[in-house]
Amino acid sequence: MDRATFACSTAFFRDYNSSSQGAFCLPGGHVDFIEKVESFTYSDFFRDYLIPNHPCIFSAKFTEDWGSRRNWVTWDGKPNFDHLLQKFGEAVVPVANCDVKEYNSNPKEELPFKEYIKYWKEYIKNDYRSPRGCLYLKDWHLSRAFPEQDVYTTPVYFSSDWLNEYWDAIAVDDYRFVYMGPKGSWTPFHADVFRSYSWSANICGRKKWLLYPAGQEEYLKDRHGNLPFDVTAPSLQDRSVYPRYNQSQPPVEIVQEAGEIVFIPSGWHHQVYNLEDTISINHNWVNGCNVAIMWCFLQDELAAVQREINEWKDPMDDWHLQCQLIMKSCTGIDYKEFYNFLKVIAENRISVLENGFDDEASAKNTPKAAISTLGMLHAVFDLKRTVKVLTSLSANEDFKKLDLTSLSPPPEALLHHLKAAIDTALL
Repeated sequence: MDRATFACSTAFFRDYNSSSQGAFCLPGGHVDFIEKVESFTYSDFFRDYLIPNHPCIFSAKFTEDWGSRRNWVTWDGKPNFDHLLQKFGEAVVPVANCDVKEYNSNPKEELPFKEYIKYWKEYIKNDYRSPRGCLYLKDWHLSRAFPEQDVYTTPVYFSSDWLNEYWDAIAVDDYRFVYMGPKGSWTPFHADVFRSYSWSANICGRKKWLLYPAGQEEYLKDRHGNLPFDVTAPSLQDRSVYPRYNQSQPPVEIVQEAGEIVFIPSGWHHQVYNLEDTISINHNWVNGCNVAIMWCFLQDELAAVQREINEWKDPMDDWHLQCQLIMKSCTGIDYKEFYNFLKVIAENRISVLENGFDDEASAKNTPKAAISTLGMLHAVFDLKRTVKVLTSLSANEDFKKLDLTSLSPPPEALLHHLKAAIDTALL
């Protein structure tokens, strides 16, 4: 999308109230289907789905030029096991057992990819049964392990991706995954990491999604406050265990066909089934539209940790630090790293605003290229949203109790730089 087209949509970048996040329901459970690539712009997606936090489905036309759609699938729409073995046979992959519950998820093990494909073939041959159970390859960081492979190109609609921008910058992790599983494999009820957005593209096969708008999960908790493992289990009808279940709305149900992409809004809990042998590509991502939701999630997580170890508050000198360490072990991030996350995102946008938008640079696959492609107004929008969250973080009492001397620049200096960059860009 050229910047001139995007710049015409200045109305999209007004300061939305937080109430616009987390739309509670959709009329009749309807989910929009986006058919044509040429008539659907980033601005359309931003206005109609990112900001109001609504799901949608993109047609297979949006993925038809991907290498994985051409090479990973046989002529009759099945996984191309021979090609996959040739390219990735020696890899080691994470595999979950869908038939076993461990706490509120499925236990995982690491297997050689070639062993998993052998299992999958035998599972199909034995009419989708195995003494090993139903095994599902999940959360495989294939793009990180095989960056040279022509697998897919992230659609522009999902290119404002702060999670992967940050974790790529520190070279520690990413939130780009490949899933492969037989008919009947599934993912239990959950919301995505940091209450992020997610998009999921079927390379082959079909999925059924059960989606619950943000807030509906409260009615699905048991009397101890725990969410169900399987939202379709008959036990949810037991009012003595799930006292508010009858107040919940039916889920929004989606059947996703081969080639289609599903956009899952921030904070929407969901449960997913593979209706056929299926391969999918999934990203989790956060941006200016939902970073406030991420910050609220982190505050809720810290409060839960503090309640859990409250009895140790007085005898423990570094109780606040211990709470941060426990939160990071559970969620993957603490308050100081969240500050660094915001800093990296802010500094990348300040750099582009101060050094100008380079048409040649925008053709490259870098964070600053994505910022250039989306244009000046989007960069300013990102910085405004960062200012709001950073201001809240800086005023947070739990944050102020930490040793902040290692943060560079200090929060107040970063905030000053951010506001100056916004003012200069809007002159």
